[in-house]
Amino acid sequence: MYTLPLPTVHGSRPPAQGSGASADAELVAQLQQGSEAAFRTLVERYQNRIYRTVLALLRSPEEAEDVAQEVFVEVHQTIGRFRGDAALSTWLYRLATSRALKHRQRARARKRFAYFTSLLGFDNQVLHEPTDHAHPQAQMEGQQQLELLLAHIARLPDQQQLAFTLRHEQELSYEEIAAVLKTTVPAVESLLFRARKTLRTHLALSLRHA
Repeated sequence: MYTLPLPTVHGSRPPAQGSGASADAELVAQLQQGSEAAFRTLVERYQNRIYRTVLALLRSPEEAEDVAQEVFVEVHQTIGRFRGDAALSTWLYRLATSRALKHRQRARARKRFAYFTSLLGFDNQVLHEPTDHAHPQAQMEGQQQLELLLAHIARLPDQQQLAFTLRHEQELSYEEIAAVLKTTVPAVESLLFRARKTLRTHLALSLRHA
């Protein structure tokens, strides 16, 4: 289980232990008052969901752990600007997906740079594709099929990949996904339809030629 290092709490009133919008609202209020106990509760409540979301996009446990920690650092630094226009969980998912995509883009840029510098003789080693890590929640028969599915998910357009991940990895509703992606429910339905169609087609072709 992923566990984020938590701050030491001194003399702070512990937040409510309930769940749902009312508990999150009280949690936000205490966070904005600078309560370290509230931040500890936030991390304990959401760390695994955020980590799994990031892991589904990066496929590297080490990178996912780093990015998840960055998300909570950002929350700690910016909670004062949170106005409740979206649910707390939606805001956290937005931060997580945004950070994960930026991390992936930077990694791709570094890889391209290393590759081209190696071609030009500035480096003696070409940077290879990182090895995919099987998602701990994945339920497929056979490691080969699992790796094949993960590879095809990683090739989906970003919005399709996010919608697919949030729906099937995190089991968010269509309304929640629409809130995270700042779009409409019909748009989410279209993204998921296209993602599933693409995955079915590519998996069928891959397995046929395996």
